[in-house]
Amino acid sequence: MMNLSPTEMDRLVIFNAAQMARRNRSLGIRLSHPEAVAYITDEVMTAARRDIPYAEIRDMAGRLLTSDDVEPGVPQMIPMLYIECMFAEGTKVMAVFEPIAPDDAAAEDIVPGEIIAGGDDIELFADLPAITIDVLNTGDRDVQVRSHTHFFEVNRALRFDRAAAWGMKVDRPAGAGVRFEPGVAKSVRLVPIAGARVVRGQAGLVNGSLDAPSALERALKLAADRGYQGA
Repeated sequence: MMNLSPTEMDRLVIFNAAQMARRNRSLGIRLSHPEAVAYITDEVMTAARRDIPYAEIRDMAGRLLTSDDVEPGVPQMIPMLYIECMFAEGTKVMAVFEPIAPDDAAAEDIVPGEIIAGGDDIELFADLPAITIDVLNTGDRDVQVRSHTHFFEVNRALRFDRAAAWGMKVDRPAGAGVRFEPGVAKSVRLVPIAGARVVRGQAGLVNGSLDAPSALERALKLAADRGYQGA
């Protein structure tokens, strides 16, 4: 049986990721951020085990990959690498600055992870039937409702037609939402939840399929028992 320390386990993970990077590179596949980091790290750690001088390894690390070897934006994502290396005289940390020199011409206007959409406007939920309901916050503090929330289950202090909001969510892009201030009535546009239409968690009023028989009736009774306004 082979017992490995956490450091040795990390080394194996780095090696396996580096081997994937070598395979992809040999096939002409540009490397991702994790693959590029693993490849450089493995080469540097191996050179240290070979007892190559520190300065030579640091110089070599900056010549292992070019911007042509990696996906667009990856060089900008790796401004520096800190690599813990095992030399003959002991462990040393090596700082490698800009290990992948970015190609200034190719790097213009590239933001790592950026999604570049077309120039035309994008209409969200264009084909979904929408409703507009009036909501009043009867509580004493602001309530923020995010776009992914099943509106039927929002804060019990919000007064509105809960039955009308069954299976609906706020008509907002992912990550956005609507804020309801105390005592202020506000109209909000809702659209149906799509996909499998299964809601779990949240306020615990559904925990299943929105389209199951009697699901709405059971949820309304549970909401009323728990003091939800409008139920």
